[in-house]
Amino acid sequence: MLITLHQIQKSFLDETVLKNIDLTVSAQDRIGLLGVNGVGKTTLLNIISGCLSYDAGEYSAKRNLAIGYLKQNEALNSENTLQSEIQSALACVYRLRKEMEALSQKIATAAPDSPQYADFTEQYETLSNEYAAADGYQADVRIQIILNGLGFGDFDLQSKVKTLSGGEKIRFAMAKVLLQNPELLILDEPTNHLDFSMLTWLENYLENYKGAVIVVSHDRFFLDRVAKDICELEHGELVRYKGGYSAFLQQKEERTKALEKAYKKQQEELEAMREYVRRNLAKSSSTNSVGSRVKALEKMELAAKPNPRQKTAKFQFAFDYEPFKSVLTLENVGVYVGNSQSGKQLYDGVSFTVEKGDKIAIIGKNGVGKTSLLKAVLRKIPYTGKIQIGGNVKISYFDQELADLNLNDTVIEAVHRRFPGKTDLEIRSALGRLLIEEDAVFKRVRELSGANRAKVAFCIIMFERSNFLILDEPTNHLDYTAKEALDAALQAYEGTLLTVSHDRYFLSRVPNKILEMFPTGIKMYAGGYREYCTAQESAPKVTAESAAEKEVSAQKQVYEANKKNKAEERKRRARLALLQKEIEEIYLQLNALKAECELPEVADNYVRLSELLEQIAALEEEVEDKETEWLELSE
Repeated sequence: MLITLHQIQKSFLDETVLKNIDLTVSAQDRIGLLGVNGVGKTTLLNIISGCLSYDAGEYSAKRNLAIGYLKQNEALNSENTLQSEIQSALACVYRLRKEMEALSQKIATAAPDSPQYADFTEQYETLSNEYAAADGYQADVRIQIILNGLGFGDFDLQSKVKTLSGGEKIRFAMAKVLLQNPELLILDEPTNHLDFSMLTWLENYLENYKGAVIVVSHDRFFLDRVAKDICELEHGELVRYKGGYSAFLQQKEERTKALEKAYKKQQEELEAMREYVRRNLAKSSSTNSVGSRVKALEKMELAAKPNPRQKTAKFQFAFDYEPFKSVLTLENVGVYVGNSQSGKQLYDGVSFTVEKGDKIAIIGKNGVGKTSLLKAVLRKIPYTGKIQIGGNVKISYFDQELADLNLNDTVIEAVHRRFPGKTDLEIRSALGRLLIEEDAVFKRVRELSGANRAKVAFCIIMFERSNFLILDEPTNHLDYTAKEALDAALQAYEGTLLTVSHDRYFLSRVPNKILEMFPTGIKMYAGGYREYCTAQESAPKVTAESAAEKEVSAQKQVYEANKKNKAEERKRRARLALLQKEIEEIYLQLNALKAECELPEVADNYVRLSELLEQIAALEEEVEDKETEWLELSE
């Protein structure tokens, strides 16, 4: 066992965040930690990692356990170069490497038969074993694999960390934690700034990771790929389920129903027994049976009342009238940063049609211009080419930046501003269905979490009753329960949808077409994300993304090859040590034989001298063979 938590409790002021938490983390565990926003996931991670104390309970950890902890949105921002940060992550490996290089120089200049030479080679063997234990022989390969996988393959490692973008700083912080190769790896929302190729790489990397992994993520597809167990934190309590996210959903529903059924059955039995006692208490003939029922009631172990089912948001999108068949048409559309003469071209020549009932999701690498395309359709930015909105089309737009909301408005004012004819009751009822209730409606928008700001924006969209929804990363701010509710609402929506998303679970359930964008154009696929992946596998494209994946694959092959040769490397070092010892022993024998040859009584004894010379010749031939082998193995 790496970590064991027993009956852990934690409170902040008068609020109990964690109560009676039991958790065991074993070697090679893959645990996905789930819970709605604010439930205490980060608090639990901080306790597991030793960063935070707890109020009650027992905590034990394996001695000298190495823990790597990537906190949510933890970005590196230093004056150091990328290379310096890499070296600090692998400080032990680089220290051992430097010491081994210094010893190699000493060995090269020392006389093979000197005591110093023997001492140096012994020290080198010890360091070599430590270096192998620290995975030093694979370090350079691992560096390349991780940097390539997280998008730093072509970066100048002498550039400073502070010159990276915000997302790059967070990704590089992850790279540094992965390079440390800890026995327990803790990742809090690691997928936030990764594109599809990086996500796939990280999933594969974690799948083959030798240590244990605990990950907090609202990326449901990621949890299905990575997690072998899901631990859900709810009402301060932790429940562990076998399997990934999809298995968790099914098991949780089955467990909840079973607990509710058992509790209801026991309550019915208790009520029946109490009723019997009440009815028969005064009857002398029933005294014995009443007494036995009372005793049975007193001895009965009462089942705890199940926690109330967690409230979930209720999204509902409807519209008042049908659009014409052609909802949106783009012909040779181009978008530039700046202007078409001097600005940077994101793309050009984009043409496609959105028809009534289509649900199209736009995907593509970061920076390709997906959001810009939506803004061009909405006439929010200039463009070239032709964009035609169809007849009878009413559009609602969800901005991932939520820039349309006035931060100084209260929640109820933000909705009233758009719908002055709505009553407070109507607005509060709509907000309540999205779990913004009671005094929360009087909070300023700036005081809300990202999830609740998104829900205010969705409340406005639901009131708009549009037949064409344009949504930019609609699931970004939501926890997994709200994502499930939004998925279901958009599946049921009978209007037309154009959305940008990197949420692969969402992409697998909602759209009926996938539009992939490249700097050189677009490609449309029928079906959702899984159909898109199938098409990619059957007809791989030579794109920047697939080239990056091939690069990572090549690096992984190198890594696996080196891993396979590790045993041979150990054999080589062991053989070198044995040869060294045998060579020294032969030289001792040679010196003794030559000394005997110089004795006067041997010099005059032809027979004995001949025997000694034959032995010397054989030993010299043997030592020459061994020294040749030693030199070959040392190269």
